[in-house]
Amino acid sequence: MTYKEARVYLDKVSKYGSVLGLDSIRNLLNELGNPQDHLKFIHVAGTNGKGSTLSFISTILSEAGYRTGRYTSPAVMSYLEMIQIDGEWISEEGFAELVEKVKKAIARMETKGQASPTIFEVETAIAFLYFYKKDCDYVVIETGLGGIEDATNVIKNTVAAVFSTISYDHMGILGDTIEEIAEKKAGIIKPGSVIVSAKQSREVSQVLKRRAQELDCPIVFARPEEAVIEEENYLGIHFSYKELDGIKTKLSGKYQIENAVTALELMRLGVIPGITEDIIRRGIERTQWPGRFQCICESPVFMIDGAHNEDAALKLYDSVKKYFSEMKRTFICGVFKDKEYEKICRIMAPLADRIYTVNLPNKERTLDAQTLCDSMRKYCKEECEVEAVGGIPSAIEKALSNTKNDEMILAFGSLSYLGEIIQCLDKMRDIV
Repeated sequence: MTYKEARVYLDKVSKYGSVLGLDSIRNLLNELGNPQDHLKFIHVAGTNGKGSTLSFISTILSEAGYRTGRYTSPAVMSYLEMIQIDGEWISEEGFAELVEKVKKAIARMETKGQASPTIFEVETAIAFLYFYKKDCDYVVIETGLGGIEDATNVIKNTVAAVFSTISYDHMGILGDTIEEIAEKKAGIIKPGSVIVSAKQSREVSQVLKRRAQELDCPIVFARPEEAVIEEENYLGIHFSYKELDGIKTKLSGKYQIENAVTALELMRLGVIPGITEDIIRRGIERTQWPGRFQCICESPVFMIDGAHNEDAALKLYDSVKKYFSEMKRTFICGVFKDKEYEKICRIMAPLADRIYTVNLPNKERTLDAQTLCDSMRKYCKEECEVEAVGGIPSAIEKALSNTKNDEMILAFGSLSYLGEIIQCLDKMRDIV
């Protein structure tokens, strides 16, 4: 099987949709010899900041000399980036080989009358096979949706359950209250693991503490208010935290301090041997995470951010106000129709001098550019120009032609289109 053939096959699998529950993934992994049972995991759940927290943790582990697997979604730059070891993506050949193995396992399941797995279950199985084949010391994974019924929760050997900030998201699936959502996410906690959490609301903290007590697991909450910021701009932050000073991160935005100190609290617990202060500093400084308040051009400044819900939009608002308060601001925005787009518009639109709305590549899930445009127009300044452009390349061209070098552009919303933003901008640079 070639990589192209593997992707065609997975496109067919994706038509099965999304189903919560662990029966199918258990059946699939059983057919594959349960590779996950031979691995040690750090499991990350949350609403915002999962990916960044995971990236800080996995980079520190790699710096310590551990062979570290990383499984995240969605992809920003390439489909293959979802499965990495020590920052290196799985190869096309390696991916295709594992897809073929999984395809045969699914055929055996169907012969037994078992339900076919979903695309996320298939991708998760591929990741586990790859990490087992490559003999990883630790695997850091993030949940796809929720926690307790997420396909990643089939794992048993959880060293640490780590929680980024938990807020409202996927309410129709995870619950209508913040407590219900937190309960679902807390389902990743396993007996014998440690629990590390970002600073949470009182309601979420109580849920996590109660679950920790039930399973007799130690729990630690990060305290970002104790971080002392020494220097910061849109290109990175220098800070100290508790006994650790001289920490530098290339990830900008105040919320990245929350993610970084959550990773630091895990390392301070000592459950992973051989983690020194120098290793932590190197790991934090070398951490990269595309699509999170990332600068992709400096003249004019062009930032991208995957803020697709209310909590993320509030954090993005703070960062834009902090770093670009004196600049004229052009926004490009595209979101899925099942997201809190009205709240995102209410938060972000007042900051803009110009807004272009776009349709996302996923035509089934995208919110129509005109509908998003109409929502933005309700909340923006009277003099703000708002236009539904539709096409991503056209929006970038319009933004660049109307933005001076001392102004800024921000593309935000769904992570799924930020990779195309980067690719389009690179092509335009090549033409120039």
